[in-house]
Amino acid sequence: MIAKKKAWVMVAAVVAAVILAGCSTQVKRVGVEEVRDISGTWNDTDSRLVSEEMIRDSLSGGWIDRFGMTSKKAPAVIIGNIRNLSQEHINTNTFVNDLERAFVNSGRVDVVASKNERGDIREERVDMDLNASEASRKEMGKEAGADFMLIGSINTIIDASDSEQVRFYQVDLTLVSLADNRKAWNGQKKLKKDIKNAKFR
Repeated sequence: MIAKKKAWVMVAAVVAAVILAGCSTQVKRVGVEEVRDISGTWNDTDSRLVSEEMIRDSLSGGWIDRFGMTSKKAPAVIIGNIRNLSQEHINTNTFVNDLERAFVNSGRVDVVASKNERGDIREERVDMDLNASEASRKEMGKEAGADFMLIGSINTIIDASDSEQVRFYQVDLTLVSLADNRKAWNGQKKLKKDIKNAKFR
């Protein structure tokens, strides 16, 4: 009887282990360039397509050369507010950081620290003023000012009927001169998705 009970316990343990193994999380690595549309909402592919278009358009636009001809230096850009006016959560930092990196790495555009970043840098400069050697200390009041601010928005239009919906995204980025409010460059990327059997949100 005891042996029979032990056998049943062993069988139950094996069955439980098999069930748990079947329910365990499975992870498969995929390439960052691979397109995986699961929900139909904004995803990493949309962000990459926006950054690629904006980088190509901004660096090939004539605003850099025009500024260089009059100012004899590279334009300095600061990142401003990119407003998400869509109905879903969109992390704008992903494509904005790509654009910022492309500016810096091109050697043609300088990027200065944003409002959020400057606080930590200024605190470090104050600490340096008290504790760093005279030769390595960085003085206050010598920050580089920006010539242009990057601002923009993301807008969506959703057309839905029954179990199908079409999602349209429009991303607009603009470089505005801080000297006179003139728009030096306008970038735009449009994306459209046709989603079948959609779970409306």
